[in-house]
Amino acid sequence: MSDYLFPAFIVLMVGLGVAAFFTGRQRAVGVRAEGKTMRSQPSQYGWFMSLASVGAAIAVISLCWFVLVIVGSPVPLYSLYFVGLAVALLGMGYGLRYVNPDFHARNAIEWVIRFALAGAALISVLTTLGIVVSVVSEAIRFFNMYSFWDFITGTRWNPGASFLEAAGRSSSASSRAEFGSLPLFAGTFMIALIAMLVAIPVGLGAAVYMVEFAPSRVRRLAKPMLEILAGIPTVVYGFFAAITVSPLVVDMAGLFGLEASYTNALSPGLVMGIMIIPFISSLSDDVINSVPDSLRQGALALGVTKGEMIRNVVLPTAAPGIISASLLGVSRALGETMIVVMAAGMSPNLTGNPLENMTTVTVSIVSSLTGDISFGSAQTLSAFALGLVLFAVTLLLNLVSVLMIGHFRRKYSLSAL
Repeated sequence: MSDYLFPAFIVLMVGLGVAAFFTGRQRAVGVRAEGKTMRSQPSQYGWFMSLASVGAAIAVISLCWFVLVIVGSPVPLYSLYFVGLAVALLGMGYGLRYVNPDFHARNAIEWVIRFALAGAALISVLTTLGIVVSVVSEAIRFFNMYSFWDFITGTRWNPGASFLEAAGRSSSASSRAEFGSLPLFAGTFMIALIAMLVAIPVGLGAAVYMVEFAPSRVRRLAKPMLEILAGIPTVVYGFFAAITVSPLVVDMAGLFGLEASYTNALSPGLVMGIMIIPFISSLSDDVINSVPDSLRQGALALGVTKGEMIRNVVLPTAAPGIISASLLGVSRALGETMIVVMAAGMSPNLTGNPLENMTTVTVSIVSSLTGDISFGSAQTLSAFALGLVLFAVTLLLNLVSVLMIGHFRRKYSLSAL
């Protein structure tokens, strides 16, 4: 019976909404037929009636469900549906009173739409706030166990021994739990740096070629082919990095007399850069394409070459969008996990040599949150501490990019004047 309750309730709400619409419109048509001037169209009164009945019922049900979930109480579906039906019927009767010449139904509908759009905009803010609260609360529990300073400055990461300490079985220095995050962040930034050194020049160069040099036939063919890379699953990139790129890196390093591990940081960095190329290329393409042609024609009229025009006019004008695209690529690189696991391994190693094995923060987070480890253990809570520091680093990068974007926008506006 409960399996059919929700579909039946939806059908009933749709029927009430349709009935409310035609009732309100018919009432408005009748008032207008009496020679009275209505402030809105009859259909607008009908939509107001639907919002006053079904819209109010959905809002009340959603609010009650949210409150019950927050307080941890079981959700009584029958009671919620009954309350929703009662609110819909009351709203229909209440809204019928407002179908009169003095009521602005159009303004009421616009107010509801404005409120709904504001709620949609607020969702992102509340989601970010929820993420921060959840991560910070658990990270504080971890920092109550281990020093924050040791966490951000330590050079050894060995969380697996934390269960031995909890059981009182840590007898040697090698079996002590250590939560020094420097090797993880060093690996994260090195792999992300390699990826961006590949993605930004290639992606930006492809965008400039597509907009400024490529014939329309080549652009129609090459642009979709380039964007296909964005749809390939990351696990496929991981196979490519582990099976093809890593052996190639080892062979190339051997030609120069260097020793490289098959699980090295260079391979996932290169493949990750290839994966990010479509993001930077597509966004930069749109930004460069939106630069006014009058700026191009004006620069060419002054006698500069096309290359000088691109370097001194087009790219500085499109710099805010290019920076935003690059920041999106950096965020994508910092959050990548699968390619790193398959090509770089999971061993934390503090080194400046990209030919050695390394791991990243996201890989360690996944490792800490999987398995049969208690949620309240230090190893599990360390994932939230890593997430908090990574969140702070990403926020700092966003602030720096905002400052750079503002600088280029001010410079461009002054030059335009």
